[in-house]
Amino acid sequence: MKTVFMVAEKPSLAQSIAKILSRGSMSSHKGLNGACSVHEYTGTFTGQPVRFKMTSVCGHVMTLDFLGKYNKWDKVDPAELFSQAPTEKKEANPKLNMVKFLQVEGRGCDYIVLWLDCDKEGENICFEVLDAVLPVMNKAHGGEKTVFRARFSSITDTDICNAMARLGEPDHNEALSVDARQELDLRIGCAFTRFQTKYFQGKYGDLDSSLISFGPCQTPTLGFCVERHDKIQSFKPETYWVLQAKVNADKDRTLLLDWDRVRVFDREIAQMFLNITKMEKEAQVEATSRKEKAKQRPLALNTVEMLRVASSSLGMGPQHAMQTAERLYTQGYISYPRTETTHYPENFDLKGPLRQQANHPYWADTVKQLLAEGINRPRKGHDAGDHPPITPMKAATEAELGGDAWRLYEYITRHFIATVSHDCKYLQSTITFRIGPEHFTCSGKTVISPGFTEIMPWQSVPPEDNLPTCQRGDTFAISEMKMLEKQTNPPDYLTEAELITLMEKHGIGTDASIPVHINNICQRNYVTVESGRRLKPTNLGIVLVHGYYKIDAELVLPTIRSAVEKQLNLIAQGKADYRQVLGHTLDIFKRKFHYFVDSIAGMDELMEVSFSPLAATGKPLSRCGKCHRFMKYIQAKPSRLHCSHCDETYTLPQNGTIKLYKELRCPLDDFELVLWSSGSRGKSYPLCPYCYNHPPFRDMKKGMGCNECTHPTCQHSLSMLGVGQCVECESGVLVLDPTSGPKWKVACNRCNVVAHCFENAHRVRVAADTCGACEAALLDVDFNKAKSPLPGGETQHIGCVFCDPVFQELVELKHAAACHPMHRGGPGRRQGRGRARGRRPLGKPSSRRPKDKMSALAAYFV
Repeated sequence: MKTVFMVAEKPSLAQSIAKILSRGSMSSHKGLNGACSVHEYTGTFTGQPVRFKMTSVCGHVMTLDFLGKYNKWDKVDPAELFSQAPTEKKEANPKLNMVKFLQVEGRGCDYIVLWLDCDKEGENICFEVLDAVLPVMNKAHGGEKTVFRARFSSITDTDICNAMARLGEPDHNEALSVDARQELDLRIGCAFTRFQTKYFQGKYGDLDSSLISFGPCQTPTLGFCVERHDKIQSFKPETYWVLQAKVNADKDRTLLLDWDRVRVFDREIAQMFLNITKMEKEAQVEATSRKEKAKQRPLALNTVEMLRVASSSLGMGPQHAMQTAERLYTQGYISYPRTETTHYPENFDLKGPLRQQANHPYWADTVKQLLAEGINRPRKGHDAGDHPPITPMKAATEAELGGDAWRLYEYITRHFIATVSHDCKYLQSTITFRIGPEHFTCSGKTVISPGFTEIMPWQSVPPEDNLPTCQRGDTFAISEMKMLEKQTNPPDYLTEAELITLMEKHGIGTDASIPVHINNICQRNYVTVESGRRLKPTNLGIVLVHGYYKIDAELVLPTIRSAVEKQLNLIAQGKADYRQVLGHTLDIFKRKFHYFVDSIAGMDELMEVSFSPLAATGKPLSRCGKCHRFMKYIQAKPSRLHCSHCDETYTLPQNGTIKLYKELRCPLDDFELVLWSSGSRGKSYPLCPYCYNHPPFRDMKKGMGCNECTHPTCQHSLSMLGVGQCVECESGVLVLDPTSGPKWKVACNRCNVVAHCFENAHRVRVAADTCGACEAALLDVDFNKAKSPLPGGETQHIGCVFCDPVFQELVELKHAAACHPMHRGGPGRRQGRGRARGRRPLGKPSSRRPKDKMSALAAYFV
């Protein structure tokens, strides 16, 4: 029996699709990577009995990156990244080992069916999967077709079965357009980002951003926000005057009339009009009109409109809204949420999704009435040729979804019902009055038929007082005539919804990437999200944009990126050559980069006004090993130490706190040690600022602290404080934290595992001897006499934390995977302790590095 190998984009999708196609009769097991399941069942394919194997990836299998040495900022000129630096495809998530997983599961299969998401990114992942699987598939005979592509828009029985019945081929042109975008963004973004970051973080200490990044889409996105900020700052309010009249409609009601001139900017002119109209006692009716008008139902929902509404009405950021929509899609509640289309195809089954909502507690009556009376065809919108508009595919309740997922689902469903409802109809009445030479009007609206506003009440026509019945020539007594002084107001900061509109209008990003670009400028500290989800640029964001304008406005204006997006779309359509577009665009940006580097002084002049130089930033913390003067600790991102005398800057671990470590010094370079603490994970370790940036030994990498240093005799090093191999990760070593007493800890120097131990101990030291059973270093523990757990009131005990029964009772492990066995051996082990609290006793290691001093010395001098 032949085998059909099928691959979806996410594990939940693979399960749903397999369940539908197998009608629930499938067997499942976890794959070797532990993240993706494999579902198997039998059926027919191309008219023959086959075995189906359905699995998934977890997004992109591969990612584009530079070859090894070109990732080292200090050793490569950023200008080389445009053309000279070779790139390679690497596994996007090496821990998942996705390529090996696909090859193991796909080995020996005869056909492959690709169920990746049906957009350009999904098409690109199709070819990543094929690159992994095709070499291990059985060879086709006689030109037989073996590669198939399923196209679908929702996870429903009908859509999935139809997709299986109409399999096509993956689109290589769409995949190439994604390859082109990835390479352009990598080369352009990295070159500008590396140069900017090194130049400005080497001069200023309060930029408060880990990267001074540039992105071909990200930077124009920031440009829109700063442009609005500049308009606000340059705005000069103007005073204007308005005439306001009130007339008596009847005994208990007055009508407020609007001046037809609206406003004037000259007070004397306004006063003149007021004086003329004040002489009149009555307002005469000049004309009346009554017109039936309609408020149109909304167009079908696409991604950009969904993101706009999520931000402006639901208070959800674009990226969070997109992630929520994707979860609703994978669970089968809505159709594919990445679409530019606002037009339903003529053959789209609108009644099917509507019937799904016929018994919903919130809108059942509206839906039943529509089904009984007949639905209204949705308005004709834009057909982008991708997916149908976002549509609810099955009913859900608030209890079922909860939180933001329910709020977004509710809006999508109400919007869909509104698109097949009737327009809202209302009667608009208008009366035109004359008071002296001036004309005034008032109007009122009366709803005739609410139409779609029943399901979208926030769109309803606001109720207004009915106007009195009158005709031309009638007069009304004037109860008040006055002049109001007002001022023009500046625009407000851009909302996320307004920014999304601008990005769509100017072709910046795609419906899939717009949320990512907005999220990036927030994370880089270029803008902050204020109340009402308004985006206020920071000093850094403002200076960067003004600097780009000063040097080369095209770096921040949307025009050049919009042109690039059009070229990428032509690649996807097969109308432009991939390599020509790539080469031409890179050549343009390479020239711009060189001009930018030559002109950086222009941006630097702006930086000097807003930010402080490194020497004037931060507080004295630890002494430099070269000049023995105090270095300043700069807390603003990225946190670092700066020696103004030597003009040297030393990077530090991020996302934690730094303090001086007992004024102790590194024996190699005489720099004072500092102590890094994570806070949330309860992990800390000392480090030498110089060694952290300039590894002293060949087996050390940049960014290693004392808990990974292989110095054979330093009291702070791994050689002196290492205990044993981590019970969780393969490469880590559990290291004693000598600063953690009296609540002692042993922490892995690679992963998040922390062991809490010997809480009542007075002193804990790593002994020179090792355990005969597991080769872990023994610990020498002095307990407080009053709280000693040792028999007979003894206070000192030397033993192995993995094997010694006394110590095992005093050790608890945190931040380890729940699937890890409770123990790996050793006497006196306790099975299952603390599982409910997310803790467990420390397990026995499988092996450990040599601990004796001669081995350490040999490693040191090699």
